[in-house]
Amino acid sequence: MQEKIKLAITHGDINGVGYEVILKTFADSRMLEQCTPVLYGSSKVATYHKNLLAHNDLTFVNARDAKSLQHNKFNIINITNEEIKIDVGKSTEVAGQLSSLALERACEDLMNGDVDVLVTAPINKKNIQSKTFDFPGHTEYLSQKFGTKSLMMMVCDRIRIGIVTNHLPLREVPNTITKELLMEKIGIMNASLKRDFGITRPKIAVLALNPHAGDNGVIGDDDQRVVAPAIQEAIEKNMLVYGPYPSDGFFGSSEFKDFDGVLALYHDQGLIPFKLMSFTEGVNYTAGLPYIRTSPAHGTAYEIAGKDKASEQSFRSAVYLACNILRNRKEYDELTKDSLK
Repeated sequence: MQEKIKLAITHGDINGVGYEVILKTFADSRMLEQCTPVLYGSSKVATYHKNLLAHNDLTFVNARDAKSLQHNKFNIINITNEEIKIDVGKSTEVAGQLSSLALERACEDLMNGDVDVLVTAPINKKNIQSKTFDFPGHTEYLSQKFGTKSLMMMVCDRIRIGIVTNHLPLREVPNTITKELLMEKIGIMNASLKRDFGITRPKIAVLALNPHAGDNGVIGDDDQRVVAPAIQEAIEKNMLVYGPYPSDGFFGSSEFKDFDGVLALYHDQGLIPFKLMSFTEGVNYTAGLPYIRTSPAHGTAYEIAGKDKASEQSFRSAVYLACNILRNRKEYDELTKDSLK
């Protein structure tokens, strides 16, 4: 019998929809057949949010640590014993502190091998800022925590979109994009598509920075001077990389369907088409890390928090994807290991 995947969950912002989508996801008993979940958070806060939901009979068990989880149960590791003030729908300092604490505790257990994969509920990127968390988001924090380069990849059943510059002001994008950075991100995506998604020879499309890919220099020369040379170098390294493609025509003509992965150069260039395709079920996956981390593709959604309106589909998809990637990695590593060792 295959051992159950130990799935770590961070609760995110306690005043947002994090607890709601987590509780809704695991109220379906079939989810406990997929993995053994452990929430890094608070059983008291979980109970509070459960009482705001209609017809949710999920029961919790408190776990001392990740080594003492109960299978077929929803486990909670309490990260604090203090009384917590909950202000549903509002950004508060304590919510940010707890978001950071849960993330730190879960990452330590992940690195120690006590859990297998990590699914993070949404944080508020403002209230989580502190001396220990000085990052624009999960992706950047995890890259430093694990000491590796990474790629934010948005995943759904129709497309996988990687974002070169993540959470960066638009005015800083052109000077940030270099041939070296593009090669780094192309390499991460190519390796992830092989190992994490089981694609033997992935085809990758790279989007252009300027409208019409610069129109041969009429609307900027970035695509000719920086993007195209990176694509050519990737081809010379035996990767199937194409572009640069003007994003409007690329998505408008559904050309994206011909590729296993798409590399967008800045946040909204990739996130707008992605969320149009999969607003309720998309997943944020951090490719390139030595550990597996997924997240729902939505934010804290304060405006609907506590109203039993949040959809759990994206969080459910994040759980499934994390488990699938773990299985794919094990299979890939087994097939590619040196049989002489």
